[in-house]
Amino acid sequence: MLFFAAASLLQSESRPLPLVPWPSHVEVKGGSFTLNGSTTVFANSRAARENADFLRQSLRSTGLPLKSTSKTTQNTIVLKLVKPDDVLGEEGYRLSVGKSEVDIEAATSAGLFYGIQTFRQLLPATTYGPMNNQAFTYEVPGVEIADRPRFGWRGMMLDVSRHFFPKEEVMKMLSTMAEHKLNHFHWHLTDDPGWRIEIKRYPNLTKVGSLQNFDTFGKPIDGQNHGGFYTQNEIREVVTYAKKLHIIVVPEIEMPGHSVAAIASYPDLGVWSNPRKANPWATESSNLNAEDSTVQFYKNVLDEVMKLFPSTWIHVGGDEVDKGPWVHNSRMQELKKQRGLKSEDELQSWFIRQIDGYLTAHGRRLIGWDEILEGGLAQGATVMSWRGIDGGIAAARAGHDAVMSPTSHMYFDYFQGPPRSEPHAIGGFVPLDKVYGYEPVPSVLNDTEAKHILGVQGNIWGEYIATTSYMEYMAWPRGCALAELAWSPKEARNWSSFQLRLKDNLSRFDAEKMNYRKLDKAP
Repeated sequence: MLFFAAASLLQSESRPLPLVPWPSHVEVKGGSFTLNGSTTVFANSRAARENADFLRQSLRSTGLPLKSTSKTTQNTIVLKLVKPDDVLGEEGYRLSVGKSEVDIEAATSAGLFYGIQTFRQLLPATTYGPMNNQAFTYEVPGVEIADRPRFGWRGMMLDVSRHFFPKEEVMKMLSTMAEHKLNHFHWHLTDDPGWRIEIKRYPNLTKVGSLQNFDTFGKPIDGQNHGGFYTQNEIREVVTYAKKLHIIVVPEIEMPGHSVAAIASYPDLGVWSNPRKANPWATESSNLNAEDSTVQFYKNVLDEVMKLFPSTWIHVGGDEVDKGPWVHNSRMQELKKQRGLKSEDELQSWFIRQIDGYLTAHGRRLIGWDEILEGGLAQGATVMSWRGIDGGIAAARAGHDAVMSPTSHMYFDYFQGPPRSEPHAIGGFVPLDKVYGYEPVPSVLNDTEAKHILGVQGNIWGEYIATTSYMEYMAWPRGCALAELAWSPKEARNWSSFQLRLKDNLSRFDAEKMNYRKLDKAP
């Protein structure tokens, strides 16, 4: 049995194995396994058989049949679901590549899936490309790998409110995430510019709210109308596909700020004294009001959201709420007084607490940006820390879970190099090495508090990202660095080794015809 000490393969080797993220323990044995036309696949359970189907599908480019066998023989890939133990955990696996057999074992289907992803990376990059017309023979190096992730939340966020991406492009992103063992997809579905999810009870949310021709800070980015939304059937397709890839889809329904699209659709949700005559697209306020009826509206929305998304977490935004419109609105001041609230921060907290209680009653958990700390944190809430790390620290010290996603390291809509040589971006500077160097657990936390750091997430905001090609350019290879810092043991991370291994990883992107930022560009 292999245990998780330090990664035993010396990272100073001139050419480490082409694995991203780097496993917990690697031992090179010498020799190799020959993958060819006679290779078979043995699976010992239903979950293992499902993973065997994924293995065949992912290796279709090889042209090899990889037929099933009812027993282990020579030249077999063996997939085994085994009893849980302290080594494997929920997502860990063991991979042994010998001369006559490849063994992948795990305590869960997810673990087998990640073992297969590592096995795939040991094959040539061409196996990630289109299907070949003839079968080839491939040599897989002999190794012993024991592996498990450092963090349970390894996430990427895609904002589709500013610029809409069809479901096929979202699913392509999910596939690339899965190749790198990222397991949470935060889908930013609503914001000021557009409402992107069909809610049958409130059809205007998409009839009106999805049609905004988004101007990026006052000027169209490409002159195109980026309206669009996902039907509930399309949402189900994406969620089902993600489940096969062991990715949890976390939807975000913004409240109580960033709600112009919703208010345009149903003006009574806003804070104007005469909402039916207001022009919500032109208003300076994107705030919902704090009426009980508005809270009920969002509970009704969440009823449909929860039926579509099995995720434990439902993201409610909660960021950048301009309190000014509440301050100057007599009805909001009346409600604040009636509820015994002392400030507009507490009014926002009241709103979030109503939603938190509703989600909790339905077996879900609320997650929001770190502004939900203001005015008091709802009992079951998880904080996503984006304005630096202080929000995550405050949440952890208060006994709440947190996901670290600071602008300083995890905003993938920021520039990757000098602006003069990069596509237009929102600002900031987050190059690849800065992403790789990020440590998600703040050093000021003690061991008990540190356990509340669930993981880390990279964010792709869509103000300037209007095409899939540009989205991929901004996401990768920074997403590869994110994957390694989220999965690999802290002591095993090594920038020089990562750069070498990343070259092989980018060859896989080439085979997949993925756009990405080239490494030879100036930092």
